[in-house]
Amino acid sequence: MRIDLHTHSFVSDGTDSPAQLVRRAAQLGLDVVALTDHDTWAGVAEARAEAAKVGIDLLGGLEFSCELSGHTVHLLGLGIREDDGALSDETERIRESRLGRVERMAAALSALGMPLSAEEIYAQAEDATTVGRPHVADALVAKGYIENRRVAFDNWLYDGGPAYVPHLRCPLLQGIALIRGAGGVAIIAHPWLRGTADVLTPEVLAELVRSHGLDGFESDHEDHDAAARAELRALAARIGAIPTGSSDYHGVGKVGHDLGVNTTSLASLDEILARIAERGGVGLNRQNV
Repeated sequence: MRIDLHTHSFVSDGTDSPAQLVRRAAQLGLDVVALTDHDTWAGVAEARAEAAKVGIDLLGGLEFSCELSGHTVHLLGLGIREDDGALSDETERIRESRLGRVERMAAALSALGMPLSAEEIYAQAEDATTVGRPHVADALVAKGYIENRRVAFDNWLYDGGPAYVPHLRCPLLQGIALIRGAGGVAIIAHPWLRGTADVLTPEVLAELVRSHGLDGFESDHEDHDAAARAELRALAARIGAIPTGSSDYHGVGKVGHDLGVNTTSLASLDEILARIAERGGVGLNRQNV
């Protein structure tokens, strides 16, 4: 069974519609896929309807913008109830904050010799519910300044970079509580991406699991090397966390993150579904499991 629990549609910063993403997943032989757009689940209903048509299972969720010790931490919320008021209110605040930084990033890039307007960034976002740095990168590509998003993030848009502008993020402990309160399972995405290993140390991850309700973390991700993957899997086994694997698919917007490039074990999925059911969250359409 092939299970991919971290993907993005054009509702945030992917390039496929939710339905296109699900169809592509089915064509590639995936059995279960989770749609986890940034700070929104606006595409889940469309994805779930398409999953029922093509005969795969869809798990709804989001990738929640959180912070710990001043550093960004991305928290997957799997199986959340989409009508939960507290989580809805917090994600709306974050999305509004994201809009407020677009002009500042455009000004920063213009000062660096790449004239760019907020309108050009919004044109790349089109009808996205969540506007973010990938849309800024896409605007740079459209202007002919760079070849792809990766160049933008490597040189200017990374956390602390010369064109980086922070947005509102939810404190991590509050984020975990909000996801669990909405019936979901809280999984830290790519915990050792771009230096976050210095913040999310094994000791910190263990404390989050044992004392603060974190359910697990991604071990298998394209931005983790073999040693990191092995260490995270071993840590998960030692502290009772759920390890997951995923593509972090963004369509053509993220090179090397094809659907199913990393997958989650059936044992991990079963534990995730059991916790969702226990908390009153929203599980699968039960096509394949």
